[in-house]
Amino acid sequence: MSASAQKYDVFFAIADPTRREVLYLLSKKNQSIAEISSHFDMTRTAVVKHLAVLTEVGLVRGEKSGREKIYSLQSEPLEELKDWLAYFEQFWHNKLNKLKFIVENDT
Repeated sequence: MSASAQKYDVFFAIADPTRREVLYLLSKKNQSIAEISSHFDMTRTAVVKHLAVLTEVGLVRGEKSGREKIYSLQSEPLEELKDWLAYFEQFWHNKLNKLKFIVENDT
């Protein structure tokens, strides 16, 4: 595996509820590790591991600010999810249209 190869993808990153909550928190404002950790009943080390996964897939970015590292949301990778979901949305529409036809034409 090359140094630039990723171990994780966006789908893996958002599969975890804690990481989804971190993304939600960062959607409101940029936060330090300490601020993010204060929202969870887990160690700071565990939060840092979640941030590492999110950073690897490009969903968050951490920048040093003095002695702290401030994390911000990077929403561009979510486009991949949006595109994937949009593809499968057509199947839901087809199923719902078929159900509507059956219900409306039931005699």
